Amino acid sequence: MKQLVQLTWITALRAKLRDTWLHNLVVHYRDIRRRVMRRSEGEALLLRRYARIHGKPLNLTNPQTFTEKLFWRMVTWNRGAMPSRFRQLTDKYAVRAHVARTIGREYLIKLLWNGDDPRAIPFDRLPTEYVIKPNHSSGEVIIVRGKTNREDIIRRVSGWLAKDYYWQTREYQYYGIPPRIVIEEYLTNEDGSPPLDYKVYSFNGVPELILVRNHTHDISPFFDKGWNLLDLSCEEGTPRPSMPEPTRLNEMLALASRLSVGFGFVRVDFYNVLRCVYFGELTFTPAGGILKFSPDNWDLKLGEKWDLRLDR
Repeated sequence: MKQLVQLTWITALRAKLRDTWLHNLVVHYRDIRRRVMRRSEGEALLLRRYARIHGKPLNLTNPQTFTEKLFWRMVTWNRGAMPSRFRQLTDKYAVRAHVARTIGREYLIKLLWNGDDPRAIPFDRLPTEYVIKPNHSSGEVIIVRGKTNREDIIRRVSGWLAKDYYWQTREYQYYGIPPRIVIEEYLTNEDGSPPLDYKVYSFNGVPELILVRNHTHDISPFFDKGWNLLDLSCEEGTPRPSMPEPTRLNEMLALASRLSVGFGFVRVDFYNVLRCVYFGELTFTPAGGILKFSPDNWDLKLGEKWDLRLDR
């Protein structure tokens, strides 16, 4: 009871001080401290994350496995050693120019609108179905199909714009991306269902594996380049069903090859809809490092393909 009263008092005090000079001073101090301590606190968090997942300290001096190299990338980038191109290619709006130059505009999902003012979204001029997402984060999306609550969308989108996704995962390539809202055409299969997401693990121009995800993220089968289902999982307990080879598989692999040249590792994502291939995104640190391969010999096998010199 005493704790409840104390918590209620603290909440009331915070509400009373909100927007006062004292509150603004505290927020300003917190932001300064956060930025000053960003590197050291971020590195400590990443090292704890690796140890929690793998049950051992991270080998930073001589990483060998894929997950060691993935965390090596995150730690060294967090220290400030990241080439600037990775931030541009992580930006879901800015990357469109790179994709258009590298493989052609025909592989881009149709852009309906982009901007940094949620109240400027032209709802009346948009089709009945579309996708809204931020350019500067991951995993946040609004799918609109028919009538929608515009004020709710504006509220959610405003929340996205107010955040720097880096602080959530400490993936440095997101740090400081100028936030924007991107609205794209909504892709569907012939029956109206959402398309599968084909995630091609690629190493300096060489695609090696394809992870398939559905829109509910409740499957995670891996296939090789010949579309053979592999005895490989990165999410314990998630089903790995066999499925038909997608049309234009070879085209997706060729595009992934072109988009991954010059990168030790990048995951190149595609949609394959109505016999057309569309670019999804470039992912440099899948799941923020929260993945573990099973059987674990795959971790070393994929790590051997990753040349870390290309990260510098």
